[in-house]
Amino acid sequence: MKKFLAVLLAVLVVAFSFAACSNSDKTSDETTKAAADSDLAYIQEKGNLVIGITYFEPMDYINENGELTGFEVEFGKAVCEKLGVEPKFQEISWDAKETELAAKNIDCIWNGMTITPERQEAMSVSNPYLNNKQVIICKAENAAAFAVAGGLDGKTIVAEKESAGEETINDEANADFFAKATYVAVDSMKNAMMEVKAGTADAAVIDYVTGIGSLGEGSDYADLEIVDKSFADEQYGIAFRKGSDITEKVNAAIKELMEDGTLEKIAEKYNLTEQLVR
Repeated sequence: MKKFLAVLLAVLVVAFSFAACSNSDKTSDETTKAAADSDLAYIQEKGNLVIGITYFEPMDYINENGELTGFEVEFGKAVCEKLGVEPKFQEISWDAKETELAAKNIDCIWNGMTITPERQEAMSVSNPYLNNKQVIICKAENAAAFAVAGGLDGKTIVAEKESAGEETINDEANADFFAKATYVAVDSMKNAMMEVKAGTADAAVIDYVTGIGSLGEGSDYADLEIVDKSFADEQYGIAFRKGSDITEKVNAAIKELMEDGTLEKIAEKYNLTEQLVR
């Protein structure tokens, strides 16, 4: 009898252990599935938001102390604090941004990205937070000539590849300005400005926000000027993966930061107060 009870007890222990392991595995599987189905759960589980950026002032740049700073950097940190995750900034090639996002090499594109219908169709885009427009920059002595139709005929003009600047140059509505110019794509707005400064390009089309943050007395581009000619108004947004459930949370965080004055304080530091979407 004792031998029978011992065997029965051993069987029950094994069965209980198996059930416990099964439940544990099931819980683990459910967590993994939830993370796979939910972008928010995936990001919270790993504890960070990987933010895809390129370097350009005043949004994301390295300051004189060798530190990453800028409007988007401070803005991203403030939103991540609301979400309870750490921001992780990762430099990307702008023309590969959607591929990087889909492959989960980054979790969002947060880098002065112009909202377009095509991007809203391909990705989940936040509410707009900054107003922008495309502008021409050139050396100061050419600004008046380049402000009129035909002024860029025979000139070389540059813009960041796959950017709103490139779209502006290729837009048929702007053919009177750009059709007879030679267009060369570069890999960043910073390099577009450097080409103009070096004289290897006559003009560049860049974001107005970049212009007011990068040009002017005391800057590296003090001899460059914004031409008195602008194009269609735009707005910046943050792009997440298609169908992402984190977008709504980020929109709520942005609203809170606007209401409590945090976003306005950040914008003021970078001369962007007037560009805020209110």
